Amino acid sequence: MLTYLGAALPRFTSPAARVLALQCALRTDIRGHVRLPAGLLRGMRMRGNRELWLELAHADWLALPDLRALPAQVRLLDAAVLDQAPSRRARCRAADWALRPTPLTLPAAAPALRLTALVLAAHACGRAEDSTDMDSLTRLCGHSAQQTGELLDRLVTTRTLQAWQHNRETDEVVWQLPRPQTQSPSIALPRGHHA
Repeated sequence: MLTYLGAALPRFTSPAARVLALQCALRTDIRGHVRLPAGLLRGMRMRGNRELWLELAHADWLALPDLRALPAQVRLLDAAVLDQAPSRRARCRAADWALRPTPLTLPAAAPALRLTALVLAAHACGRAEDSTDMDSLTRLCGHSAQQTGELLDRLVTTRTLQAWQHNRETDEVVWQLPRPQTQSPSIALPRGHHA
């Protein structure tokens, strides 16, 4: 779904609007209607944030909902969202996971940081090091490469990541999750190192 949104939403779409769009896309019914409880929006710190809804409506991705109505009822305008492979039940599980993306769960954080952690978690394979290319990471997150680097540094500072590295020759971003206390130490990447 992140890949779909990376293509469906304009490049300038904010990380907060992307997080909201992801929840809408994962929670939609077969007709493109979504009901978002007030508690969900409040927990995501997005309740009453009209700018995010306007941003997605301006992109012609959804019809602007009545923000006074509870729960928020939204109609998605992009029919392609309904063609995404996962079943409704799998999408509901994914929507819940996207709120707490294991193994990169963050305490309350800014949407840009949460979206970056979510994209990394979606690419994680459970190896000592995970990787993706910088272009894909920036497209899915709606950031520039410089912003993405700063957010990855913040994930290291919050100890959500142990380290990360960007190889400019291959454009590959490699990251390591913090080691459990019982494992033996491995070679660590320098924090924020750019090869």
